[in-house]
Amino acid sequence: MKPARKRIRFDLKKALFILPNLFTLSSIFCGFFAILTCLNDPNAESFYKAALLIVFAMFFDVIDGRVARLTKTQSAFGVEIDSLADIVSFGVAPAVLVYRWSLHQLGDVGMVVSFIFLACGAIRLARFNVLAISASGAPKKPSKFILGLPIPGAAGIIVSIIVANFAVTGEIEAQPYVILAVMLALSFFMVSIVKFRSFKDVRWGLRSVFFVLVAVGSATAVAVVFHPSFALVLMLAGYITIGVVEAVLDITRRLAGKPSKLVDEKPEEAPGKNETPS
Repeated sequence: MKPARKRIRFDLKKALFILPNLFTLSSIFCGFFAILTCLNDPNAESFYKAALLIVFAMFFDVIDGRVARLTKTQSAFGVEIDSLADIVSFGVAPAVLVYRWSLHQLGDVGMVVSFIFLACGAIRLARFNVLAISASGAPKKPSKFILGLPIPGAAGIIVSIIVANFAVTGEIEAQPYVILAVMLALSFFMVSIVKFRSFKDVRWGLRSVFFVLVAVGSATAVAVVFHPSFALVLMLAGYITIGVVEAVLDITRRLAGKPSKLVDEKPEEAPGKNETPS
């Protein structure tokens, strides 16, 4: 008599664990492809294509965290691989793109500024990982505030400028000194102690709805009149402005002896899986 075969149980949760990481790997692929597009002798269309690839990487970076939460597959592994994806797609790829497009005209200075952006992005991600993991190694609960500008936001401003430039002129005109200033400013905000809102604690009251309607309405008007990429520039620049204004107001409050409003009930925590603000 043949021995009974053991039934192989299919663990759905382990299978679902792969799904968000596939989106993360897709983000890495877009960043890698963007770097390759900038090599050899690229033209305006090549730079435009590379910028769009980074935009697609941003899309996958947003989706992987959402999928992880829906499937309840958040993990410390997800935090780590997401940071590795971010350093490729939003660190190396934008740095190479901007250098090949504009900053190469400044010689070694342009190369150093591109590297500063990459280095500050790496520091930002390392700090994020330290804050995102508890002493037990498990991911922490999301916080109301994010310390420093998220690297996808910094990359988003750069690529939206390139896409907007191409949309208006059909070419991509390089303004190296302007781009140098933008790169240095973004590098500073990434490693700064300015707290930016994560918008994870939004309470849908009258003020929140009004703010969202104004933001969406303004972005839509800019997108219709000019180009959708201008709307992205406006929204990301507004996000940075809000963070800086709140930081200045908070310093004023503390100088007046009042408690800070930019704090959680608990110390700053970070997303449990590969979440956009990283």
